[in-house]
Amino acid sequence: MTGRVRLTAAQAMIRYLAAQKTETGERFLAGCWAIFGHGNVAGIGEALYHARDDFPTWRGHNEQTMAHAAIAYAKQLARDRAMMVTSSIGPGATNMVTAAALAHVNRLPVLFVPGDVFAGRGPDPVLQQIEDFNDGTISANDCFRPVSRYFDRITRPEQLLTALPRAMRVMTDPADCGPVTLAFCQDVQAEAFDWPEAFFAETVWRRRVPQPDPVEVASVAAILRAAKAPVIVAGGGVHYGHATGALRDFAERHGIPVVESQAGKSALPWDHPLNLGPVGVTGAESANKVCAAADVVLGVGTRFQDFTTGSWALFRMPGRRLVSLNVATYDAMKHGAEPLCSDAAAGLAALSAALGDRCFAAPAAALKADWFAKVDPLTDTPAERNALPTDQQVIGAVQRAAGPDTVVMCAAGTMPGELHKLWKAGRPGSYHMEYGYSCMGYEVAGAMGIKMAEPERDVICMVGDGSYMMANSELATAAMMGIGFTVVITDNRGFGCINRLQMGTGGAEFNNLLDSSHHVNASTIDFVSHARSLGAVAVKAAGIAELEAHLAAAKDASVPHVIVIDTDPYPSTPHGGYWWEVAVPEVSPRREVNAARAAYEDKRKEQVTK
Repeated sequence: MTGRVRLTAAQAMIRYLAAQKTETGERFLAGCWAIFGHGNVAGIGEALYHARDDFPTWRGHNEQTMAHAAIAYAKQLARDRAMMVTSSIGPGATNMVTAAALAHVNRLPVLFVPGDVFAGRGPDPVLQQIEDFNDGTISANDCFRPVSRYFDRITRPEQLLTALPRAMRVMTDPADCGPVTLAFCQDVQAEAFDWPEAFFAETVWRRRVPQPDPVEVASVAAILRAAKAPVIVAGGGVHYGHATGALRDFAERHGIPVVESQAGKSALPWDHPLNLGPVGVTGAESANKVCAAADVVLGVGTRFQDFTTGSWALFRMPGRRLVSLNVATYDAMKHGAEPLCSDAAAGLAALSAALGDRCFAAPAAALKADWFAKVDPLTDTPAERNALPTDQQVIGAVQRAAGPDTVVMCAAGTMPGELHKLWKAGRPGSYHMEYGYSCMGYEVAGAMGIKMAEPERDVICMVGDGSYMMANSELATAAMMGIGFTVVITDNRGFGCINRLQMGTGGAEFNNLLDSSHHVNASTIDFVSHARSLGAVAVKAAGIAELEAHLAAAKDASVPHVIVIDTDPYPSTPHGGYWWEVAVPEVSPRREVNAARAAYEDKRKEQVTK
């Protein structure tokens, strides 16, 4: 008979999770981010304490941002490893819902374990409990249901015998991968059970490599064989599938140009002849011209977000065919695409074999040359010619300071679009952009997560003042833990990106920049002093030259190094880009809005979804 061991449910959970390994022998879950409260401190907290040498616990300052750190960790490691995040019930739990949505959109693994109400219901309603007047089984944690790939509520200890393997299956499955939520009733955490010792045996979770269906390969090969001007759209799945080499080999053998989404950027080096650059709303002219003329669009690991497709107006060649190579059937079937459901590398290999020696004419080299001739001066121009530096000039300074081990990262605001267009990513994993959810506040915590994933890398976080103000407290966590990375705060005194969008849709400047928002006193935020107060090294750069000097000094820092630079909120790269559908009012007393509405209606006529 199998031996038994008596443990609380929380102790059993941590012991099980510590025994789940990768093929390389590491724990799949590197450890746990935790903020304790009455809903998890006695149960989960006690279990984590006893496991702290084998399953480390890190303390964050905000439930959402410590989850962002966990998500960035998983993203940087291409989903090969992940982290657990636990909170108390109530606001601690609901703070994590935004992070769960971010992980869900980006198909990234993270284990959320929020405390929950008493399963026995004796003390109901407990502190922070949300009561549903019509359903006694509902708690605040039900908010996680639509943003979790797997959700379970643990109301009995023995439920973990099935819930934990299901959680691991989801987090390690390439097609279903995403966030898992185990809402853990607080009385059950502390309840003991006689567990089978076999449950805690070390388990290796191998990265599954789903193979393509021969019929789908033949169908897609026939479409490509008949094409005259195909293009490949590289998405995040190229990185998650460890398929950057396979993509390069496929493109080179068949002469097909590659364009990159935000998640796919760095799949090929920026200077590879077949890398035509970023695509879509924030894309390069070189990439968008190729896409507009493509008769076959082969998406590899992309979910075809509207920024990639120009709201489905970019791929407008009459009769063009859409093909989607994706490990997830949901994504492979979008918008009437011909599906090739497979691991990215395996699918490209099979498709290449089916195409044989079929090779297409390489794109004109002048396309890339013309693009860089237009945009390189924007990053090279000395800032002394401006009253304030532009974001493009800041990017140029950071690019010049970057080395082969640099990872540039961002999430929201102006910088994602400018970085997508202008950043020259030299190798896979050197560009980390959370643009699936474009979540303000991801940046600082995300930079910490990246550095934890790859301590040898030089991590540079690009963040605007607006996003920094939303979530900056993990600077203190990183300083406390001795995690060094560089943060460049571009202070344009408000939400400059949305201000430009507001103006671009005919609206008056209103409620975005601080000066155009309701105020009595002008804003006098001192970002340098603030960052220093959290334990970071912080300096103010008076211009681009000082920025470059500070960037050089920030390398190899053992705590976050924050550099603040004032920037102009209005300029953006005037070249490239594409239409993005943002609904404009049909009726307005503003002449500018009416003109924008007319232009909007004209562009909608170009949309092609099938």
